[in-house]
Amino acid sequence: MIMLKLPKEVQQTAEKLSKAGFEAYLVGGCLRDLILSGVEGLPTVPKDWDLTTNAKPEEIQKLFQDSVYENQFGTVGIKIDTDEPTLKIIEVTTFRKEGKYSDKRHPDEITFAKNVEEDLSRRDFTVNAIALKLPEEKELVDPFNGQADLKKKIIRAVGNPTERFEEDALRILRAVRFAAQLGFKIEEKTIDAAKKHAGHLEFISKERIRDELSKLLIADGAAEGVDLLQKLGILKIILPELEKGVGVGQNKHHIYTVFEHNRRSLEYAAQKKFPLDLRIASLLHDVGKPKTKQGDGPESTFYGHQVVGERMVLQIMDRLRFPKEMTERVALLVREHMFVYDPETVSLKGVRRLISRVGQENVDDLIKLREADRIGSGVPKAQPYRLRYLQAMIEKVKKDPVGPKMLKLNGGDVMKELKIDPGPKVGAILALLLEEVLDDPKQNTKKSLLERVWELGKLPEKELAKLSEKAKKSAAEAQNRIDAEIKSKYFVK
Repeated sequence: MIMLKLPKEVQQTAEKLSKAGFEAYLVGGCLRDLILSGVEGLPTVPKDWDLTTNAKPEEIQKLFQDSVYENQFGTVGIKIDTDEPTLKIIEVTTFRKEGKYSDKRHPDEITFAKNVEEDLSRRDFTVNAIALKLPEEKELVDPFNGQADLKKKIIRAVGNPTERFEEDALRILRAVRFAAQLGFKIEEKTIDAAKKHAGHLEFISKERIRDELSKLLIADGAAEGVDLLQKLGILKIILPELEKGVGVGQNKHHIYTVFEHNRRSLEYAAQKKFPLDLRIASLLHDVGKPKTKQGDGPESTFYGHQVVGERMVLQIMDRLRFPKEMTERVALLVREHMFVYDPETVSLKGVRRLISRVGQENVDDLIKLREADRIGSGVPKAQPYRLRYLQAMIEKVKKDPVGPKMLKLNGGDVMKELKIDPGPKVGAILALLLEEVLDDPKQNTKKSLLERVWELGKLPEKELAKLSEKAKKSAAEAQNRIDAEIKSKYFVK
Protein backbone atom coordinates (compact mmCIF):
# COMPACT_ATOMS: atom_id res chain seq x y z
CA MET A 1 0.00 0.00 0.00
CA ILE A 2 1.43 3.38 -0.99
CA MET A 3 -0.02 6.80 -0.29
CA LEU A 4 0.63 9.42 -2.94
CA LYS A 5 -1.33 12.63 -3.26
CA LEU A 6 -3.05 12.72 -6.64
CA PRO A 7 -4.98 15.58 -8.22
CA LYS A 8 -8.71 15.08 -7.94
CA GLU A 9 -9.01 15.23 -11.75
CA VAL A 10 -6.75 12.16 -12.12
CA GLN A 11 -8.58 10.35 -9.33
CA GLN A 12 -11.98 11.11 -10.90
CA THR A 13 -10.82 9.88 -14.31
CA ALA A 14 -9.63 6.59 -12.79
CA GLU A 15 -12.87 6.23 -10.80
CA LYS A 16 -14.96 6.60 -13.95
CA LEU A 17 -12.97 3.84 -15.66
CA SER A 18 -13.25 1.61 -12.59
CA LYS A 19 -17.01 2.08 -12.23
CA ALA A 20 -17.39 1.03 -15.88
CA GLY A 21 -15.59 -2.23 -15.05
CA PHE A 22 -12.13 -1.36 -16.35
CA GLU A 23 -8.72 -1.32 -14.68
CA ALA A 24 -6.84 1.94 -14.29
CA TYR A 25 -3.19 2.55 -13.42
CA LEU A 26 -1.07 5.66 -13.10
CA VAL A 27 2.13 5.12 -15.13
CA GLY A 28 5.19 6.75 -16.65
CA GLY A 29 7.01 9.91 -15.75
CA CYS A 30 4.23 11.33 -13.58
CA LEU A 31 4.35 8.33 -11.24
CA ARG A 32 8.16 8.38 -11.22
CA ASP A 33 8.12 12.07 -10.27
CA LEU A 34 5.49 11.51 -7.59
CA ILE A 35 7.60 8.80 -5.98
CA LEU A 36 10.68 11.01 -6.23
CA SER A 37 8.81 13.85 -4.55
CA GLY A 38 9.01 11.79 -1.39
CA VAL A 39 12.78 11.30 -1.70
CA GLU A 40 14.79 13.91 0.19
CA GLY A 41 16.55 16.35 -2.10
CA LEU A 42 14.53 15.41 -5.18
CA PRO A 43 11.34 17.49 -5.10
CA THR A 44 9.74 17.01 -8.51
CA VAL A 45 6.33 17.97 -9.86
CA PRO A 46 4.71 15.96 -12.71
CA LYS A 47 4.38 17.94 -15.93
CA ASP A 48 1.69 15.66 -17.36
CA TRP A 49 -0.53 12.77 -16.26
CA ASP A 50 -0.80 9.34 -17.87
CA LEU A 51 -3.10 6.42 -17.13
CA THR A 52 -3.12 2.97 -18.69
CA THR A 53 -6.17 0.70 -18.84
CA ASN A 54 -7.58 -2.47 -20.35
CA ALA A 55 -10.36 -0.39 -21.94
CA LYS A 56 -10.03 -0.06 -25.72
CA PRO A 57 -9.81 3.44 -27.26
CA GLU A 58 -13.42 3.38 -28.45
CA GLU A 59 -14.59 2.32 -24.99
CA ILE A 60 -12.60 5.15 -23.40
CA GLN A 61 -14.19 7.64 -25.77
CA LYS A 62 -17.68 6.43 -24.93
CA LEU A 63 -16.97 7.11 -21.25
CA PHE A 64 -15.40 10.52 -21.90
CA GLN A 65 -17.31 12.46 -24.50
CA ASP A 66 -14.88 15.40 -24.44
CA SER A 67 -11.85 13.46 -25.65
CA VAL A 68 -9.47 13.22 -28.60
CA TYR A 69 -8.10 10.13 -30.35
CA GLU A 70 -5.77 11.02 -33.23
CA ASN A 71 -2.94 8.48 -33.12
CA GLN A 72 -2.09 4.84 -33.71
CA PHE A 73 -0.88 4.09 -30.20
CA GLY A 74 -4.13 3.60 -28.33
CA THR A 75 -3.82 6.93 -26.49
CA VAL A 76 -6.97 8.95 -25.87
CA GLY A 77 -6.64 12.52 -24.61
CA ILE A 78 -9.27 13.32 -21.98
CA LYS A 79 -10.02 17.05 -21.87
CA ILE A 80 -10.35 18.45 -18.35
CA ASP A 81 -12.02 21.75 -17.44
CA THR A 82 -9.30 23.21 -15.21
CA ASP A 83 -6.98 26.20 -14.98
CA GLU A 84 -4.01 23.95 -14.16
CA PRO A 85 -1.97 23.58 -17.41
CA THR A 86 -0.60 20.13 -16.53
CA LEU A 87 -4.12 18.73 -16.11
CA LYS A 88 -5.89 20.14 -19.16
CA ILE A 89 -5.30 16.82 -20.94
CA ILE A 90 -5.02 13.49 -19.12
CA GLU A 91 -3.77 10.78 -21.48
CA VAL A 92 -5.35 7.34 -21.14
CA THR A 93 -3.68 4.53 -23.10
CA THR A 94 -4.85 0.98 -23.62
CA PHE A 95 -2.44 -1.72 -22.36
CA ARG A 96 -0.23 -2.39 -25.36
CA LYS A 97 2.78 -4.32 -26.59
CA GLU A 98 4.96 -3.60 -29.59
CA GLY A 99 6.41 -5.66 -32.43
CA LYS A 100 9.89 -5.43 -33.93
CA TYR A 101 11.48 -2.07 -34.72
CA SER A 102 12.89 -2.60 -38.23
CA ASP A 103 13.77 1.08 -38.70
CA LYS A 104 15.15 1.59 -35.13
CA ARG A 105 12.46 4.25 -34.65
CA HIS A 106 8.91 2.85 -34.81
CA PRO A 107 7.40 -0.53 -33.92
CA ASP A 108 6.34 -2.48 -37.00
CA GLU A 109 3.04 -3.15 -35.25
CA ILE A 110 1.25 -2.29 -32.02
CA THR A 111 -1.16 -4.74 -30.41
CA PHE A 112 -3.13 -4.52 -27.21
CA ALA A 113 -1.63 -6.33 -24.21
CA LYS A 114 -3.48 -8.61 -21.78
CA ASN A 115 -2.41 -6.94 -18.56
CA VAL A 116 -0.42 -4.09 -17.03
CA GLU A 117 2.68 -6.27 -16.48
CA GLU A 118 2.89 -6.97 -20.20
CA ASP A 119 2.45 -3.25 -20.88
CA LEU A 120 5.27 -2.32 -18.47
CA SER A 121 7.66 -4.77 -20.13
CA ARG A 122 7.72 -2.65 -23.32
CA ARG A 123 8.87 0.51 -21.52
CA ASP A 124 12.35 1.98 -21.70
CA PHE A 125 13.79 2.19 -18.17
CA THR A 126 12.91 0.56 -14.87
CA VAL A 127 12.14 3.90 -13.22
CA ASN A 128 9.46 4.43 -15.88
CA ALA A 129 8.12 0.87 -15.69
CA ILE A 130 6.13 1.19 -12.47
CA ALA A 131 2.32 1.34 -12.24
CA LEU A 132 0.03 2.49 -9.42
CA LYS A 133 -3.36 0.77 -9.20
CA LEU A 134 -6.26 3.23 -8.94
CA PRO A 135 -8.64 4.35 -7.61
CA GLU A 136 -8.90 2.67 -4.18
CA GLU A 137 -6.20 0.02 -3.85
CA LYS A 138 -3.20 2.22 -4.59
CA GLU A 139 -0.77 -0.67 -4.83
CA LEU A 140 2.40 -0.46 -6.89
CA VAL A 141 3.07 -2.91 -9.69
CA ASP A 142 6.86 -2.97 -10.05
CA PRO A 143 8.06 -6.07 -11.95
CA PHE A 144 11.49 -4.59 -12.80
CA ASN A 145 12.42 -3.13 -9.38
CA GLY A 146 12.08 0.47 -10.51
CA GLN A 147 11.55 1.66 -6.93
CA ALA A 148 14.92 0.24 -5.90
CA ASP A 149 16.60 2.02 -8.83
CA LEU A 150 14.90 5.28 -7.85
CA LYS A 151 16.34 4.95 -4.35
CA LYS A 152 19.79 4.11 -5.74
CA LYS A 153 19.48 6.93 -8.32
CA ILE A 154 20.13 4.63 -11.26
CA ILE A 155 18.88 4.63 -14.86
CA ARG A 156 18.62 1.00 -15.98
CA ALA A 157 17.06 -0.38 -19.15
CA VAL A 158 14.06 -2.69 -18.78
CA GLY A 159 15.31 -6.22 -19.45
CA ASN A 160 18.04 -6.46 -22.10
CA PRO A 161 19.42 -2.94 -22.84
CA THR A 162 20.61 -3.96 -26.31
CA GLU A 163 17.07 -5.01 -27.22
CA ARG A 164 15.61 -1.77 -25.80
CA PHE A 165 18.04 0.40 -27.79
CA GLU A 166 17.62 -1.63 -30.97
CA GLU A 167 13.86 -1.12 -30.66
CA ASP A 168 14.16 2.66 -30.44
CA ALA A 169 17.58 4.29 -30.62
CA LEU A 170 16.21 7.53 -29.18
CA ARG A 171 16.21 5.74 -25.81
CA ILE A 172 20.00 6.12 -25.80
CA LEU A 173 19.62 9.89 -25.74
CA ARG A 174 16.71 9.63 -23.30
CA ALA A 175 18.93 7.72 -20.84
CA VAL A 176 21.35 10.66 -20.79
CA ARG A 177 18.49 13.14 -20.53
CA PHE A 178 16.99 11.37 -17.51
CA ALA A 179 20.41 11.21 -15.86
CA ALA A 180 20.82 14.97 -16.38
CA GLN A 181 17.30 15.79 -15.19
CA LEU A 182 17.31 13.58 -12.11
CA GLY A 183 20.99 13.66 -11.17
CA PHE A 184 21.17 9.85 -11.60
CA LYS A 185 23.90 7.52 -12.87
CA ILE A 186 23.38 5.15 -15.80
CA GLU A 187 23.82 1.48 -14.91
CA GLU A 188 26.92 -0.20 -16.38
CA LYS A 189 25.27 -2.65 -18.80
CA THR A 190 22.96 0.13 -20.01
CA ILE A 191 26.04 2.36 -20.52
CA ASP A 192 27.83 -0.35 -22.52
CA ALA A 193 24.81 -0.94 -24.75
CA ALA A 194 24.39 2.82 -25.29
CA LYS A 195 28.02 3.14 -26.41
CA LYS A 196 27.69 0.16 -28.72
CA HIS A 197 24.49 1.36 -30.38
CA ALA A 198 25.00 5.16 -30.36
CA GLY A 199 25.39 5.10 -34.15
CA HIS A 200 21.74 4.06 -34.48
CA LEU A 201 20.77 7.62 -33.54
CA GLU A 202 21.45 8.51 -37.18
CA PHE A 203 18.17 6.74 -38.00
CA ILE A 204 16.18 8.99 -35.68
CA SER A 205 14.35 12.03 -37.02
CA LYS A 206 16.00 15.39 -36.34
CA GLU A 207 12.85 16.64 -34.65
CA ARG A 208 12.94 13.85 -32.05
CA ILE A 209 16.67 14.44 -31.47
CA ARG A 210 15.98 18.16 -31.03
CA ASP A 211 13.21 17.57 -28.50
CA GLU A 212 15.32 15.25 -26.33
CA LEU A 213 18.37 17.49 -26.59
CA SER A 214 16.27 20.50 -25.57
CA LYS A 215 14.98 18.67 -22.49
CA LEU A 216 18.55 17.70 -21.60
CA LEU A 217 19.88 21.26 -22.00
CA ILE A 218 17.10 22.76 -19.86
CA ALA A 219 17.85 20.29 -17.03
CA ASP A 220 19.78 21.34 -13.93
CA GLY A 221 22.47 18.81 -14.82
CA ALA A 222 22.78 19.98 -18.44
CA ALA A 223 26.59 20.26 -18.35
CA GLU A 224 26.97 16.78 -16.86
CA GLY A 225 24.59 15.54 -19.56
CA VAL A 226 26.78 17.02 -22.32
CA ASP A 227 29.80 15.36 -20.72
CA LEU A 228 27.97 12.05 -20.83
CA LEU A 229 26.98 12.57 -24.47
CA GLN A 230 30.65 12.99 -25.30
CA LYS A 231 31.81 9.96 -23.30
CA LEU A 232 29.18 7.71 -24.86
CA GLY A 233 30.03 8.76 -28.42
CA ILE A 234 26.63 10.42 -28.88
CA LEU A 235 27.90 13.99 -29.21
CA LYS A 236 29.87 13.30 -32.39
CA ILE A 237 26.65 12.05 -33.97
CA ILE A 238 24.19 14.77 -32.94
CA LEU A 239 26.55 17.75 -32.39
CA PRO A 240 29.84 16.91 -34.15
CA GLU A 241 30.78 20.61 -34.36
CA LEU A 242 30.81 20.87 -30.55
CA GLU A 243 32.74 17.61 -30.20
CA LYS A 244 35.53 19.06 -32.37
CA GLY A 245 36.49 21.23 -29.38
CA VAL A 246 37.52 18.22 -27.27
CA GLY A 247 41.24 18.46 -26.50
CA VAL A 248 41.68 21.76 -28.39
CA GLY A 249 43.85 23.99 -26.20
CA GLN A 250 43.42 27.75 -26.03
CA ASN A 251 45.68 30.72 -25.27
CA LYS A 252 46.94 32.41 -22.13
CA HIS A 253 43.51 33.88 -21.41
CA HIS A 254 41.96 30.43 -20.98
CA ILE A 255 42.82 27.56 -18.66
CA TYR A 256 40.42 25.08 -20.28
CA THR A 257 40.13 23.42 -23.68
CA VAL A 258 37.50 24.75 -26.07
CA PHE A 259 35.07 21.93 -25.22
CA GLU A 260 35.56 22.26 -21.47
CA HIS A 261 35.12 26.03 -21.71
CA ASN A 262 31.84 25.65 -23.62
CA ARG A 263 30.67 23.01 -21.18
CA ARG A 264 31.45 25.20 -18.15
CA SER A 265 29.65 28.14 -19.76
CA LEU A 266 26.56 25.94 -20.08
CA GLU A 267 26.99 24.87 -16.45
CA TYR A 268 26.79 28.52 -15.35
CA ALA A 269 23.74 29.07 -17.59
CA ALA A 270 22.02 26.09 -15.96
CA GLN A 271 22.89 27.28 -12.45
CA LYS A 272 21.35 30.67 -13.27
CA LYS A 273 18.23 29.03 -14.78
CA PHE A 274 18.76 30.68 -18.17
CA PRO A 275 16.09 29.84 -20.79
CA LEU A 276 16.79 27.28 -23.52
CA ASP A 277 17.96 29.68 -26.24
CA LEU A 278 20.48 31.31 -23.92
CA ARG A 279 21.74 27.91 -22.76
CA ILE A 280 22.28 26.90 -26.40
CA ALA A 281 24.17 30.15 -27.00
CA SER A 282 26.31 29.51 -23.90
CA LEU A 283 27.14 25.99 -25.11
CA LEU A 284 27.89 27.00 -28.71
CA HIS A 285 29.32 30.52 -28.35
CA ASP A 286 32.89 29.33 -29.10
CA VAL A 287 31.98 26.49 -31.45
CA GLY A 288 33.91 28.29 -34.23
CA LYS A 289 37.25 28.20 -32.40
CA PRO A 290 38.58 24.81 -33.61
CA LYS A 291 38.11 25.93 -37.23
CA THR A 292 39.85 29.28 -36.72
CA LYS A 293 42.73 28.33 -34.43
CA GLN A 294 46.16 29.53 -35.55
CA GLY A 295 49.32 28.54 -33.77
CA ASP A 296 49.55 26.71 -30.50
CA GLY A 297 50.27 27.41 -26.87
CA PRO A 298 49.71 30.67 -24.96
CA GLU A 299 49.97 32.93 -28.04
CA SER A 300 47.52 31.03 -30.25
CA THR A 301 44.72 33.00 -31.89
CA PHE A 302 41.14 32.41 -32.99
CA TYR A 303 40.61 35.22 -35.50
CA GLY A 304 36.98 35.57 -36.57
CA HIS A 305 35.75 32.67 -34.47
CA GLN A 306 32.53 34.47 -33.55
CA VAL A 307 31.62 35.03 -37.21
CA VAL A 308 32.45 31.44 -38.13
CA GLY A 309 30.53 30.36 -35.03
CA GLU A 310 27.47 32.31 -36.14
CA ARG A 311 27.40 30.45 -39.46
CA MET A 312 27.91 27.11 -37.71
CA VAL A 313 25.08 27.80 -35.24
CA LEU A 314 22.73 28.60 -38.11
CA GLN A 315 23.64 25.28 -39.75
CA ILE A 316 23.41 23.25 -36.51
CA MET A 317 20.05 24.61 -35.41
CA ASP A 318 18.58 24.41 -38.90
CA ARG A 319 19.73 20.79 -39.15
CA LEU A 320 18.02 19.99 -35.84
CA ARG A 321 14.84 21.79 -36.95
CA PHE A 322 14.84 24.47 -34.26
CA PRO A 323 12.38 27.32 -34.90
CA LYS A 324 13.75 29.98 -37.23
CA GLU A 325 13.29 32.84 -34.76
CA MET A 326 15.21 31.02 -32.02
CA THR A 327 17.94 29.99 -34.46
CA GLU A 328 18.51 33.54 -35.66
CA ARG A 329 18.53 34.88 -32.11
CA VAL A 330 21.10 32.36 -30.88
CA ALA A 331 23.27 33.00 -33.94
CA LEU A 332 23.12 36.75 -33.26
CA LEU A 333 24.20 36.28 -29.65
CA VAL A 334 27.09 34.06 -30.74
CA ARG A 335 28.22 36.60 -33.34
CA GLU A 336 28.13 39.49 -30.89
CA HIS A 337 29.44 37.81 -27.73
CA MET A 338 32.89 39.41 -28.11
CA PHE A 339 31.53 42.95 -27.57
CA VAL A 340 33.90 45.43 -25.90
CA TYR A 341 33.23 46.67 -22.38
CA ASP A 342 36.47 48.33 -21.27
CA PRO A 343 35.60 51.76 -19.74
CA GLU A 344 38.55 53.40 -21.49
CA THR A 345 37.30 52.13 -24.86
CA VAL A 346 33.52 52.26 -24.70
CA SER A 347 31.69 55.52 -25.37
CA LEU A 348 28.00 56.33 -25.26
CA LYS A 349 28.09 56.44 -29.02
CA GLY A 350 29.64 52.97 -29.10
CA VAL A 351 26.98 51.66 -26.73
CA ARG A 352 24.25 53.06 -28.98
CA ARG A 353 25.81 51.26 -31.92
CA LEU A 354 25.95 48.01 -29.95
CA ILE A 355 22.24 48.29 -29.10
CA SER A 356 21.46 49.22 -32.70
CA ARG A 357 23.32 46.14 -33.90
CA VAL A 358 21.84 43.55 -31.55
CA GLY A 359 18.45 45.10 -30.70
CA GLN A 360 17.31 46.30 -27.31
CA GLU A 361 15.44 43.06 -26.74
CA ASN A 362 18.71 41.09 -26.90
CA VAL A 363 21.08 43.31 -24.92
CA ASP A 364 20.35 41.86 -21.48
CA ASP A 365 20.83 38.30 -22.73
CA LEU A 366 24.05 39.30 -24.47
CA ILE A 367 25.35 40.46 -21.08
CA LYS A 368 24.27 37.15 -19.53
CA LEU A 369 26.04 35.24 -22.29
CA ARG A 370 29.21 37.18 -21.55
CA GLU A 371 28.86 36.26 -17.88
CA ALA A 372 28.65 32.57 -18.85
CA ASP A 373 31.66 33.04 -21.12
CA ARG A 374 33.67 34.60 -18.27
CA ILE A 375 32.81 31.92 -15.70
CA GLY A 376 33.49 29.25 -18.32
CA SER A 377 36.98 30.72 -18.67
CA GLY A 378 37.69 30.12 -14.98
CA VAL A 379 37.52 33.71 -13.73
CA PRO A 380 35.95 34.21 -10.29
CA LYS A 381 33.49 37.02 -11.10
CA ALA A 382 30.66 36.88 -13.61
CA GLN A 383 30.25 40.65 -13.50
CA PRO A 384 33.46 42.62 -12.98
CA TYR A 385 33.40 46.39 -12.64
CA ARG A 386 33.93 46.83 -16.40
CA LEU A 387 30.80 44.87 -17.26
CA ARG A 388 28.74 46.68 -14.64
CA TYR A 389 30.03 49.97 -16.06
CA LEU A 390 28.80 48.95 -19.52
CA GLN A 391 25.39 48.03 -18.10
CA ALA A 392 25.14 51.45 -16.51
CA MET A 393 25.91 53.05 -19.88
CA ILE A 394 23.34 50.83 -21.59
CA GLU A 395 20.74 51.94 -19.07
CA LYS A 396 21.70 55.55 -19.74
CA VAL A 397 21.20 55.35 -23.51
CA LYS A 398 18.22 52.97 -23.59
CA LYS A 399 15.87 55.80 -24.50
CA ASP A 400 18.20 57.17 -27.17
CA PRO A 401 17.48 56.37 -30.83
CA VAL A 402 19.39 53.19 -31.73
CA GLY A 403 17.45 52.02 -34.78
CA PRO A 404 15.32 53.42 -37.62
CA LYS A 405 12.11 52.73 -35.66
CA MET A 406 13.23 55.07 -32.90
CA LEU A 407 13.68 58.04 -35.21
CA LYS A 408 11.03 60.70 -34.73
CA LEU A 409 10.04 60.30 -38.38
CA ASN A 410 9.74 57.42 -40.80
CA GLY A 411 9.92 56.68 -44.50
CA GLY A 412 6.36 57.91 -45.00
CA ASP A 413 7.30 61.28 -43.50
CA VAL A 414 10.29 61.53 -45.84
CA MET A 415 8.17 60.75 -48.92
CA LYS A 416 5.44 63.17 -47.87
CA GLU A 417 7.88 65.99 -47.15
CA LEU A 418 9.84 65.57 -50.40
CA LYS A 419 6.80 64.47 -52.45
CA ILE A 420 8.64 61.40 -53.75
CA ASP A 421 7.73 57.74 -54.26
CA PRO A 422 9.28 54.80 -52.39
CA GLY A 423 12.83 54.06 -53.55
CA PRO A 424 16.54 53.95 -52.62
CA LYS A 425 16.56 57.69 -51.89
CA VAL A 426 14.24 57.23 -48.91
CA GLY A 427 16.41 54.47 -47.46
CA ALA A 428 19.61 56.48 -47.96
CA ILE A 429 18.12 59.51 -46.16
CA LEU A 430 16.91 57.40 -43.22
CA ALA A 431 20.35 55.73 -42.95
CA LEU A 432 22.06 59.10 -42.84
CA LEU A 433 19.62 60.43 -40.25
CA LEU A 434 20.16 57.40 -38.05
CA GLU A 435 23.95 57.76 -38.19
CA GLU A 436 23.65 61.42 -37.26
CA VAL A 437 21.40 60.83 -34.26
CA LEU A 438 23.56 57.95 -33.09
CA ASP A 439 26.31 60.56 -32.84
CA ASP A 440 24.04 63.18 -31.30
CA PRO A 441 20.68 61.98 -29.92
CA LYS A 442 19.57 65.58 -29.30
CA GLN A 443 19.00 65.87 -33.04
CA ASN A 444 16.19 63.32 -32.83
CA THR A 445 13.30 65.75 -32.97
CA LYS A 446 10.84 65.86 -35.83
CA LYS A 447 11.66 69.49 -36.53
CA SER A 448 15.43 68.92 -36.72
CA LEU A 449 15.06 65.77 -38.77
CA LEU A 450 12.68 67.39 -41.27
CA GLU A 451 15.16 70.23 -41.74
CA ARG A 452 17.84 67.64 -42.55
CA VAL A 453 15.41 65.81 -44.86
CA TRP A 454 15.02 69.04 -46.87
CA GLU A 455 18.79 69.55 -47.01
CA LEU A 456 19.48 65.96 -47.99
CA GLY A 457 16.58 65.87 -50.43
CA LYS A 458 18.18 68.63 -52.52
CA LEU A 459 21.25 66.48 -53.16
CA PRO A 460 21.56 64.45 -56.36
CA GLU A 461 20.80 60.77 -55.76
CA LYS A 462 24.37 59.70 -56.59
CA GLU A 463 25.83 62.11 -54.04
CA LEU A 464 23.23 61.06 -51.48
CA ALA A 465 24.11 57.41 -52.03
CA LYS A 466 27.81 58.21 -51.59
CA LEU A 467 27.14 60.05 -48.34
CA SER A 468 25.04 57.15 -47.09
CA GLU A 469 27.81 54.65 -47.89
CA LYS A 470 30.40 56.95 -46.33
CA ALA A 471 28.36 57.14 -43.12
CA LYS A 472 28.04 53.37 -42.99
CA LYS A 473 31.76 52.98 -43.67
CA SER A 474 32.58 55.48 -40.94
CA ALA A 475 30.40 53.53 -38.49
CA ALA A 476 32.10 50.28 -39.49
CA GLU A 477 35.55 51.85 -39.09
CA ALA A 478 34.61 53.12 -35.63
CA GLN A 479 33.53 49.62 -34.65
CA ASN A 480 36.66 48.12 -36.20
CA ARG A 481 38.86 50.42 -34.12
CA ILE A 482 37.11 49.24 -30.96
CA ASP A 483 37.40 45.62 -32.09
CA ALA A 484 41.10 46.05 -32.89
CA GLU A 485 41.80 47.15 -29.33
CA ILE A 486 40.18 44.09 -27.84
CA LYS A 487 41.80 41.82 -30.42
CA SER A 488 45.25 42.98 -29.44
CA LYS A 489 44.38 42.70 -25.77
CA TYR A 490 42.79 39.26 -25.86
CA PHE A 491 44.46 37.63 -28.89
CA VAL A 492 41.21 37.15 -30.75
CA LYS A 493 39.50 38.73 -33.70
